[in-house]
Amino acid sequence: MAKDNYDKFLKKLQKEVKAEELEEYNEYIIGLFQKPKNWGKPPKKEISVSQSFKGPCGDTMQFFLKINDTDIIEKANFITDGCTASVATASHVTLLIEEKSLDYAEKLKAEEIERSIGGLPLDHKHCAELAVRTLKKAIIKYRKIQEKI
Repeated sequence: MAKDNYDKFLKKLQKEVKAEELEEYNEYIIGLFQKPKNWGKPPKKEISVSQSFKGPCGDTMQFFLKINDTDIIEKANFITDGCTASVATASHVTLLIEEKSLDYAEKLKAEEIERSIGGLPLDHKHCAELAVRTLKKAIIKYRKIQEKI
């Protein structure tokens, strides 16, 4: 989804999100929701692997990873059709894994993500799990591709 498409998505979502819902989130999460880092699908030549996953809540998340020959994630991007927490957790995950090894990224846990963004409302804790599961599925897919080469 291009930046202008994100702007349209954000405006639509902001209309749906009530002010009291945003009060459940800290400033960091609201900031990542309003101006997400690493949003969008990069050019094909900059993608080593992409993977999408639909969570039990119905939100879909997709990660795009650029991985070098030493298994370092050089660049991470994402798109999601999810809520405030989905956008924020996916954005935060991309910040955590860039310039890190696949082994590091694979060990991330939803609880660590939630803690490092300052917590999530009880009914949105699953968003951190969605981000971690999507990332791990992308890493598994990448490793399977590399085994065939």
